[in-house]
Amino acid sequence: MPVVRGETGGLTLGGLDLGSVVRDPALGTPTYVYDLDGIADGARALESAFAGVPHRVAYAVKANSAAPIVRVLSGAGFGADVVSGAELSLALGCGIPADAILFSGVAKTDAEIDAAIAAGARGIAAIQVESLEELPRIAARARALSVGRPARISLRVNPSVDLETMQTHTHIATGHDDAKFGVPKSDVHAALSIALASPELSLAGLSTHVGSQLTSTRSYLDAARALFELVGELRPTIGDSLRFVDTGGGFGIDYGDGCPVSPADFIRETRALQTAMGLSDLALYVEPGRALVAAHGVLLACVLQHKVSPPGPPAAARQRWLMIDAGMNDLLRPALYQARHRVVGLDGPLPSADDLPWRVVGPVCESSDDFGAHLLPGSPPQAVAILDAGAYGYTMASRYNGRPLPAEVFVSRGRVVASRPRQGADDWTRDRLSLGA
Repeated sequence: MPVVRGETGGLTLGGLDLGSVVRDPALGTPTYVYDLDGIADGARALESAFAGVPHRVAYAVKANSAAPIVRVLSGAGFGADVVSGAELSLALGCGIPADAILFSGVAKTDAEIDAAIAAGARGIAAIQVESLEELPRIAARARALSVGRPARISLRVNPSVDLETMQTHTHIATGHDDAKFGVPKSDVHAALSIALASPELSLAGLSTHVGSQLTSTRSYLDAARALFELVGELRPTIGDSLRFVDTGGGFGIDYGDGCPVSPADFIRETRALQTAMGLSDLALYVEPGRALVAAHGVLLACVLQHKVSPPGPPAAARQRWLMIDAGMNDLLRPALYQARHRVVGLDGPLPSADDLPWRVVGPVCESSDDFGAHLLPGSPPQAVAILDAGAYGYTMASRYNGRPLPAEVFVSRGRVVASRPRQGADDWTRDRLSLGA
């Protein structure tokens, strides 16, 4: 686990004492802290799993869009998977070449399609087409732009994997028949006919994505097998234009309940399947996000107070709440996905087997602002760290209840190399008051 106990009993991340962040008046809490070196190490480990075969790792920017993180992954040779025009601009601004970027999403605007076609000297690696109806839109934008080259596309195929076997939350399952994502398998031949008949389009790849936080390779390989079978069937029609197959991301991490497979396991097993199915001449693209950043980020929060329910019947346990200054507006995953993050004290004694759990809750006026029950000392700590918060934390944060967005701190070699302070509450007030003024 990237977070460790220092010699004095305090928590460290990337060699930095996390208590120093809490005590810093310019930062305080709530604050996200990220270990850039840990992210770089994970990137290298993932790269090694490809063993030199043609490939592209396209980092899913939506997981964490902080520029210091995107620059680290750009420096590792990674491309990007983006889902908005803003993410495209960010990836380009962080040094990722245009032809290493994939643009996914079911509802791209004309302006976003234009930006993807016009980026760089040759456009981006591919616009991921998610429906039959999207193809003529992209062709029309390519005609209107007159850039002198076709728009590179990839057909994202919905693999129709059984939702019941996917072992993930329904909100982050994308490869089943009721999902809005991807071209249904029944429409693939029609989509291919449109793509091949349109001089404004160049089919570069076929892709799929089954879902997120997968803790077994089974569903991932089921989707990959469905994609590879389709590619083998279509290659006589497609000809030599196809350059890659993209099996998506979704590699899970250990949030405390275990995760028996690593991102490298997904790669090795997918590569073996690709070779067995006669497609080793095509580059393998993958789109990890969470697996690269989640374990290398924490959310720090101060304990504001505690609350203990009055004694009830003899057999009833007294409820014990620990109120912290981080809420669901700072970390939405527990409220949205019923996700569980480990919560540990930054100071004070370690919990013992005799201690009772505290229910850790935030200040937002919603019952779902609840981080679950955690074993903490009977005399609660003054500050806590919510672990494995490097993905889908700050990127999903909001100003609900007029609360400021949290601060962010980036660590390398044990020191802070970049930071962004919390937005002030006054900023929100001024914005709301300015309406109709």
